[in-house]
Formats: sequence, C-alpha cells, structure tokens
Amino acid sequence: MMRRWFRRKEKDQEKSPGEREAPQEDETPASPGAEGEASQFPAAAAAPPEPPLAPSPEAEPVPETPGSVGAGEPRPYKESPEAEAPMAQEEAALEEDLEPRQGLFSRLRERLSRTRETLAGGLDRLFAGRQVVDAALLEELEELLITADLGVETSLSLIRALHEKVKRRELGEVARLKAALQEEMVALLQGPPPPEKISHPWVVLLVGVNGVGKTTTIAKLAHQDRLRGLTPLLIAGDTFRAAAVEQLEIWGERVGAAVIKQKTGGDPAAVVFDGLAAAQARGVDTVYIDTAGRLHTKVNLMEELKKVHRTAGKKLPGAPHEVLLILDATTGQNALSQARLFHEAVGVTGIILTKLDGTAKGGVALAVAHETGIPLRFIGLGEGLEDLRPFDAEAFVAAILGEE
Repeated sequence: MMRRWFRRKEKDQEKSPGEREAPQEDETPASPGAEGEASQFPAAAAAPPEPPLAPSPEAEPVPETPGSVGAGEPRPYKESPEAEAPMAQEEAALEEDLEPRQGLFSRLRERLSRTRETLAGGLDRLFAGRQVVDAALLEELEELLITADLGVETSLSLIRALHEKVKRRELGEVARLKAALQEEMVALLQGPPPPEKISHPWVVLLVGVNGVGKTTTIAKLAHQDRLRGLTPLLIAGDTFRAAAVEQLEIWGERVGAAVIKQKTGGDPAAVVFDGLAAAQARGVDTVYIDTAGRLHTKVNLMEELKKVHRTAGKKLPGAPHEVLLILDATTGQNALSQARLFHEAVGVTGIILTKLDGTAKGGVALAVAHETGIPLRFIGLGEGLEDLRPFDAEAFVAAILGEE
C-alpha cells in the first residue's frame, strides 16, 4: 500500500508543472470573491487573450455633472454666449445637410399657404373646363392678379407678356398658361445679386415705418452672421421709443451681439457715430443700425434719417454699404408708396418683406420688385430666428402658384 503511494508520488514529481492535472472545480472550495476573480483571470491552460484595442475618443463616456445633459443626449443650443458660436456653426452646417432644398421649399409652401390659396386656387377655378387661351381668359386672369395684390401695373405687365406669347403662337393651350405665367413672374422677380462684402466692417442701415419688425429683423440678421462665424455689432439708433433700446439689448444678448446705445432722447446721428467708432476699434465684421420707425410722409423725420445716413458716411467712408427697407406684407399696396419715399430719401438697396406667413397678400412682393426696381433680399416667414430667409425668386413663385 505504502509502496504504491510512493511510486505515484515519484511519477507526479517527474511531470512538468504544465502537465499536471488542474484540480476539479468541486475539489477546491471557492473563497469569498472567487467568482469575480475567475471571470477576470482565465485558466492557465487557455491561450493568452489579445490586448484590447484602445477605445476611440468617440466611444469614451461623457462624465455627467450635476445639472448637465446625460451622455448620449442632444446638447441644448444656447444662442447668446460667444463660447457657443463654434457649436452653433456645426449645428447650422448639420441642419443644411439634413434639410435639403426640397425641405426648405416645403416649409416655404407651408408658410405661404394663405397667398397660395388666393392665387393658385383662383387660377384653378379660372382654368377649369377651358382649353384655349383667348382674350376673354386673359382679361379674367388680369382681374385675378390685381385682386391678389400684384397691383395694376404689375398685372398689366404680366398680361402683356402673355399676349405676346399668344401672338407668336408660343401659347395656345390653357394647360401651358400656368407654366408661362410662372416663367414671367420669376423673370420679373429676378434681381441683381447682393453686393460683395469687401469693406470691414460692413455697415447695414435698416429703415421702415412703425411696426414692421425692424428690431427683430436685425436680431435675425445678426443670428445668421453668428452662425457663419462672423462678429456682428448692433447700434441702437432708435432713441425715441422708450423700450426700443431695451428690446435691442435683449435680442443682442440672445444672439451674442454687442449693442452700442445712448440715453433715451439722444441724437440718433451721435449714437451712430459712436457706434461706428466702437466697431472699428473692436474689429467687428458687420454693423446693423436700428432706426426709429417713422411715417414716410413726415418730412422732418425723413430729414433726420438723411442725417444718420450722412453721419455714417463721414465716420466710415462708403458707409452704409447697404440700406435695407423693411416692409410689412400685410399692408398690401401701401408698401409701394413707402418704398418710393424711403428710396428717395436714403437710396434703398434692398427690401426685406416680413409677415408673409400671416397674410394672403404675398403677391405684393411682385408689385414692389417690379414698380420700384429694388431687389428683394429677404422674406420673413415667422417669428423665430430661423424664419428670415434669403429671397429665392423661383422657390417663391412655385410656392404661391402651388407648383411642386
């Protein structure tokens, strides 16, 4: 018995450590925590695992701090602090990628629905059951365009162009009439491109009557600059309305733009002079000058606006580089007289048509562009900062005519 035990012992000693049998699981009692250790350390006989790949920076968890957004959740967009500008630019670029032109067109159609119901709906009723374009049909079309706030002169111009197509036998069927009308409208709205911003800073003077939305439009323009990585500066040239400066300051803080102001009742020209001096000292990219809303028929107020314009040119030669007139689309044909008188006073270079989402009078855009010769630069489709859009003649006409 003892002899057999010694022979087994000698054989075990002759084996190498790697050849010895591993103890069975039921032979070795588990110590506290042994299960966790076994999961971390594989058996000796197993092949050593490959070292794990270093995690990519994108896979690293984001530590959460009290009050912060959890890892994996979208980060909120803060418009006002300058530190958020790079993030805002990335989000804007992402938005452009995710929202192609078709998406923008769908939004435009939605916001211009009331104008489209008036114009496109009227055209469908007028063309129903007709096959041939004749003088009677064109006369009825002229009446429809006038009632859709295109104005008498603009409507006559469009009808004359269609008459010429009929004479040249380019237009004979009603099915082609709507497309021909669309082509003429686009040609009428096509204006020169915006001027190249070669001056630094680029100074923009915004004018208009009371209640058209000058201050909020300035904020939207500054917001667009911030998304492009530019630094805007706002000048509070409306020194008469008590809450005007405070309103501009609130918008400036929201979009991350500094505001130059003086006390209420001060000289607007003096505010503009100081503001342009600050713009040069700070090296900003764009300057937006807010002005008091004034009736275009008030001679003394228009003279004051001329003074502001002259002061800007004295402080910074060539300024203002743009004079943008803001018109309320809901005023209809009254916008034409405003455009003419402001243009005579300060030489308007572009028009911003606001409140198009709340009116059926969107046809006034054609009247303003045709009868003043001033190009449309932007259209306002709502109250949000993103609701000011560069004007696109083709997309606008397609939206009001109900084209896809």
